[in-house]
Amino acid sequence: MAQEEEQQPAAQPAPPPPVVIVKKVGGHGGHHGGAWKVAYADFVTAMMALFIVLWLLNSNQKVQEAVAGYFKDPKGYGKEVGSAQGGSGENMALARDDMAGLGEKLQKVMEQLPEFQKVKDQIQMTVTGEGLRVELLETEAGLFFESGSPQPSKYGQQLLAMLARELGKLPNNVLIEGHTDARPFLGRDSYGNWELSTERANSARRLMQKEGLQPNQVVQVRGFADQRLFKAGEPNHASNRRISVIIQYRTGAAKDAATEKSAEPKAAPKPH
Repeated sequence: MAQEEEQQPAAQPAPPPPVVIVKKVGGHGGHHGGAWKVAYADFVTAMMALFIVLWLLNSNQKVQEAVAGYFKDPKGYGKEVGSAQGGSGENMALARDDMAGLGEKLQKVMEQLPEFQKVKDQIQMTVTGEGLRVELLETEAGLFFESGSPQPSKYGQQLLAMLARELGKLPNNVLIEGHTDARPFLGRDSYGNWELSTERANSARRLMQKEGLQPNQVVQVRGFADQRLFKAGEPNHASNRRISVIIQYRTGAAKDAATEKSAEPKAAPKPH
C-alpha cells in the first residue's frame, strides 16, 4: 500500500496592517481661526461710534445737551428732564453748565428783533448763583416801560414775549424782579418806588404767561425799589430802573448756598 502523504495544515491569512490615525495640528488657520471675528466686531463697534458722533454733530442743541446730561449723571438725569422716556430732548431742565448755552441761544433770537443793534447794550445776561439773569436796563427816556408807568412799551412787549416763548419750552422755574433808581416817585400819593417796581414785575409776569410761559413756571415776583442798584455808585442812573428775569437751575443742580454766595458771577455772552 502506498504510503499516504502527510497533509499540510491550510495557510492562515495574514493579519491586516495596523490602522494609523493621523491627527493634523492646524497651522495658520487653526491658530487664528477666530481672530477675524474679533477684528470684525471691533470694526463694527468703531463704525457705530463714528455714526453716533456724526449724528450728534448734526443734531440740534437740545439733543446734544440731553446726551451730555446723561453722561454727566446717568443715574439721576432721567428724573430731571421733562421727557426722559420719549428721548426727544424737549422740556429739558437746565443745570449750571447749560446756562451759558441758553444765553447764546437767547441772544440769537433777540438779534432778530427790530432795531436790536440800537438797544443791545441795554440787555445784560449773567450766570449767577440763582441761574441765568436776563436784565432789561432802562434808558433815560424809557425803553422797555413807559416812564413812571407799570405798562411795558411796544418794544418791551416784543422782547418779553420773545423771552416767554423760549423759556416756556423749559421746565426751569422763573423769577421776575422789578427795580427802580433812587429818585423818589412823584405824582401820586401813597405810591412810590416799591409799588412801581412790584407792579412792573407783575405786569411782565402777566404778559410772559400770556405769551408762552407755563402757568406754574413763575415761582416768585419781586419788587426791590432802589435797594439793589445796578450801578451802586450812581443811584440815580437810568439803568438802575430795570426788569430782571432769572431762569433758575434745575432742582439739585446748584451748589451749596454758602459756596454760591462767595463765588464770583460768571458773565454770559454779551449781545453783539
